Order: sequence, then C-alpha cells, then structure tokens
Amino acid sequence: MSVEELEIVRGLLRQVDLAMLGPVEIARSNFEELMAHTPVPAQIEFAPAELGGVPALVAHDPEIDAARRMLYLHGGAFTIGSAHGYRGFWSTLARACHAGGVAIDYRLAPEHEFPAAVDDCLAAYRGLLDDGVDPASVAVVGDSAGGGLVVSLMVAARDAGLPMPGAGVCLSPWSDLTCSGETFEGNVPADVSLKSHELRAMAARYAGDRLTEPLVSPVFADLHGLPPLLIHVGSVELLLDDAIALARRAGSDDVKTTLEVWPGMPHVWHSFGFMLGEGTEATEAVGRFVRGHTAG
Repeated sequence: MSVEELEIVRGLLRQVDLAMLGPVEIARSNFEELMAHTPVPAQIEFAPAELGGVPALVAHDPEIDAARRMLYLHGGAFTIGSAHGYRGFWSTLARACHAGGVAIDYRLAPEHEFPAAVDDCLAAYRGLLDDGVDPASVAVVGDSAGGGLVVSLMVAARDAGLPMPGAGVCLSPWSDLTCSGETFEGNVPADVSLKSHELRAMAARYAGDRLTEPLVSPVFADLHGLPPLLIHVGSVELLLDDAIALARRAGSDDVKTTLEVWPGMPHVWHSFGFMLGEGTEATEAVGRFVRGHTAG
C-alpha cells in the first residue's frame, strides 16, 4: 500500500461536501463537478444511445475488439450521478474488462422513487438482449447504490424469465438500505467518503418505508440462480457490513461469490486509479474476473 497516495486521496475526500441534504439540484451539480476530475482514457469517444427506452452512453474504444459487453450502473445514493459524469471511471473499467462499455441514466429519486431505478435497469438489460447481445457475454457492474442495483437487476431479470448475464460486479455496494450493519456506525470515524445520516435520508427519499423489500435491499432477496459475483469493499467503509451480508446471502443461495475486503481503502477507491495504486490494482482485478466469467 502506498501510504502517501492514500493520504492524499483521504485528504481530498475530507474536503468534499456535496450538500446531500439540501436541494437535490445542488447536490447533483456538486457531484458532477467532482466526477469531472476523473480522467477519460485516451481515444475513447462517447455517443448517446437508448437501451430499452432508457437513456444511455456508449463508449467507442479503438482498443477493444470483443463481443463482451459491460453494462454499468452508476452510484450516487439513488439521487445523484449520471452516465456522463461517470464516463471516465466506467470506460476505464470497460477497457480493463476488454468489453464494450455502456452506462445508463436510470431515473433518480426523489422525483422517481422505487421501483423506477430497478425498472429502468431491467429495461436496459432487456434492450441489450433484444439487440442480439449474448447474455453470457454481458457483465453487469456498478458501484455503491449501483452495486446494489446490480443484484436487484439480476433478481428482477431472473423473476421475469430472462437469461442471466455472465457475471455481476458490485463495488462498495449499498445493499441494505435499512442501514443496520454494525459498520454503518462503527466505521463513521474512518470513512471519509460517506455520512451515515445522509445515507439514511437518501434511503428514505428513494424507498420510503419499503426498505426491507428484496429489490430495494438485495441482502433480503432470494439470490438462487444468479451468475458469479465479485464484491469489493474497503475495510474502513460504512458499507463494509453491507458487502459481507450480501456475500453471505449469495453464498447461502448457492451463488459462486468472491468477496474481497481491501485494507484501508475508501469508498469505491477504484475511481482513484489515476492517483492511487490500489485503485489500478482493484480495477485490474475486476477486469480479470469479468474476462474469466464472460464470453468474449
């Protein structure tokens, strides 16, 4: 671990205040400004598209010549974030996966409460299949709220009778919106990215009193029949117990599951790969997993 690199990242994160409890338009603007600092890989071009009627952004990467696809579900506590804002991050992940990348703009709360986000993710996945994409070549990847949506999408797809994707990847997933894990409070002093009271407020904006429903909090879902999962989480995150509980749920439901707890890493540290060695290492690990579990 590079102590100096990590301390620089932690110092930057301590200075971030997205004003999540204020007007949602301000929080969204603040987050887009923050994400704009993530470099976009050279030569990649982006084009707007639709998947199943859901707005999307497609990355055209001259370095990728493969049938593999990565469907990306961005984070942002179900209330902020966009495919465009995340483009530097998810296109880097797609390149590591040797996959054509596409990210969607699912509808956000509070304007659109649950199940709007899950419905949009399912529609986009169905759109990929309708376009003739082999489900075995698809990896569904997401971070934070999007990491939870990865599992919710696959449960919804299974229940709708759709074929499963080849793999799912959950980066620092928010998978229990009841916020009941011990680390949700215990890691407050160490987590420089997330605030427990803000997450509780965002959970209420998204799902109201429906927090224990399986498609809201997939730790309460039946996960039988899902494809192999990779779950990454940092040891100092509020969401450490979310990741552990999700892996336990998946494992008990006979899902091949790989849980990696990275010592000292902040929330979705992969996105800091341009300045943090462990971010690059974790991104490469995601790539190896996806390449090993999807047809390309």
